[in-house]
Amino acid sequence: LDSQPPASVLFVSFGSGGTLSQEQLTELALGLEMSHQQFLWVVRSPNTSNSNPFDYLPEGFLGRTKGRALLVPSWAPQIQVLSHRATGGFLNHCGWNSTLESILNGVPLISWPLHGDQKMVAVQLVEHLKIALRPIAGEDGLIRREEISKVVRDLMVGEEGLAVRNKMNVLKEAAKNAMSEEGSSTKSLELLVSQWKNRSGEPSLGT
Repeated sequence: LDSQPPASVLFVSFGSGGTLSQEQLTELALGLEMSHQQFLWVVRSPNTSNSNPFDYLPEGFLGRTKGRALLVPSWAPQIQVLSHRATGGFLNHCGWNSTLESILNGVPLISWPLHGDQKMVAVQLVEHLKIALRPIAGEDGLIRREEISKVVRDLMVGEEGLAVRNKMNVLKEAAKNAMSEEGSSTKSLELLVSQWKNRSGEPSLGT
């Protein structure tokens, strides 16, 4: 990351337990490749497999993306990555901790919820707070490579991404102010977002 320009790298991670199907993993890989953007991807094996996650990538993918992609198996130091100046976007599963860390570091999001309350969080981030973009799945439930490529480019180099980035920077500054007043980053940010949504008449963002 140290050798990359500011806000030029997309961080891709689905948390410590998030996994995709083999077919969806392939589509994500090819979509990232098609976007021609730089990315850091925490790759996990499909579903419950414990084998080498790189074995499930499309043939030739590592070679074709060499020089603009860094892939790491299973885990990466998320806070350090999000706080790095080169990180310009975060594609994630809408987990609450990841969402808070993104806001505190001012990193705009691509929302890819997997299950449970993550889908409700995604709605808040995309439709209400407007600090995230969200790819659209097809009728078969898969998010195709073309859609992934489009959303990645929209966030990293598009006008829509610039608007999302500006919104995130506003929320980041508000979070900093809340932290200095309340002394607790998590409680202060939860209170801030709750008050924001209550004033607008929308339901607050839950944990």
